[in-house]
Amino acid sequence: MELKKVLIVTYYWIPSGGAGVQRWVKFTKYLREFGWEPIIYTPENPEFPSIDHSFEKDIPSDIKVIKIPIWEPYEIYRSLTGQKGKSINAGFISEDKKQGWKDKLSIWIRGNFLIPDPRRFWIKPSINYLKKYISENPVDAIISTGPPHSMHLIALGVKKQFPGLPWIADFRDPWTNIDFYNELNLSYISDKIHHKLEKDVVKNTDCLVTVSQGWMDGFITMNPKRNKVITNGFDTADIQVGETQLDSKFSISHIGTLNAARNPKALWEVLGELCVENKEFSNDLEIKLIGKVDFSVMEDLRQNNLIPQLNKIDYLPHSEAIAKQQNSQLLLLLINRSQNANGILTGKFYEYMAAKRPILAIGPTDGDASLVLNETGAGKIVDFDDKANTKRIVLEYYNLYKTNSLQVNTDSVERFSRRSLTGELAILLNSLQVK
Repeated sequence: MELKKVLIVTYYWIPSGGAGVQRWVKFTKYLREFGWEPIIYTPENPEFPSIDHSFEKDIPSDIKVIKIPIWEPYEIYRSLTGQKGKSINAGFISEDKKQGWKDKLSIWIRGNFLIPDPRRFWIKPSINYLKKYISENPVDAIISTGPPHSMHLIALGVKKQFPGLPWIADFRDPWTNIDFYNELNLSYISDKIHHKLEKDVVKNTDCLVTVSQGWMDGFITMNPKRNKVITNGFDTADIQVGETQLDSKFSISHIGTLNAARNPKALWEVLGELCVENKEFSNDLEIKLIGKVDFSVMEDLRQNNLIPQLNKIDYLPHSEAIAKQQNSQLLLLLINRSQNANGILTGKFYEYMAAKRPILAIGPTDGDASLVLNETGAGKIVDFDDKANTKRIVLEYYNLYKTNSLQVNTDSVERFSRRSLTGELAILLNSLQVK
């Protein structure tokens, strides 16, 4: 059977590390099984926050990847902020200092002049390139994934050139409803432009896809032609099979970027108090933070005298991070304290469930993450400032750890496998084809 072709417009691609690349690497891995041949369109020289070659094993060597150069204004940013030679972190994270006036100025410039994001200079060259490419190499559908939302504007431009070409706009995160939108310090006019561009994408795409119902509810108010929630998930091929060696200490592990919006101040206070109250708990506790950590988090750990319990590990390749999850006694899921918190369901959440270690989540107890935790029995969630329940649950998990009975049953999570989710995507693609 001849496979249909889908062109995927994405900024993040191998060898990028971090959460932004995983969703479409995994879809690409399985799409052929469902009758679709993926063709990747991505920049030749992008600015990645981290590098991870471990995803290379997921992609067949003969997958077509089209690359053209991109210009991004990051050298100007580095010169302005004195960060020459450093990679640019995602999500306004600052690892070694508080934001100064130069950082704030650069964020204001980014929000008001680089609309919708610093990749805007790639939009017009990409539309011109893809117009020629598709004319010579027809495809059956196009998918754009953002952020960065410039990818959606590329696909919008292509859609205008090929009105009959089905287009899916995949929002891994919201646009104007994203957690750091207010930090951009937008002028009235800039805010209007962001909203107008967002509505142009939402109204013109043949189907809008996002990762949670909470986020979809925000997009539905803009009346997309069609919408579909396809969550993030986990790849069973990444999970270590058989018995794993659990950490000897009572390890509470967070894997991934820990920015200021996710900083669990109440948890650090609780853990600090418990260490004072119980010497054995203090000796047993290990706070394992794997990935980039904001300056504010380190300050709070110091204030609560938790540095002796801290095991800070820099970015790990995805395969190694998965192993660390399976070895941990307890997995810490931190939801951004933001306007869109109810809809946050990260890919890490599902990988945590696949690791079959209990999850302690901190975030809205009436959000999508809470619903999934309750459905699957994969862990417990407490509200951002609920110190009493945080303390109760931590002690409950600690007592189970002391009796070697800290475990969880997550047999119901198979529906979140990357293969199953790719099947959902293929069904959607098939339904958009011209009859």
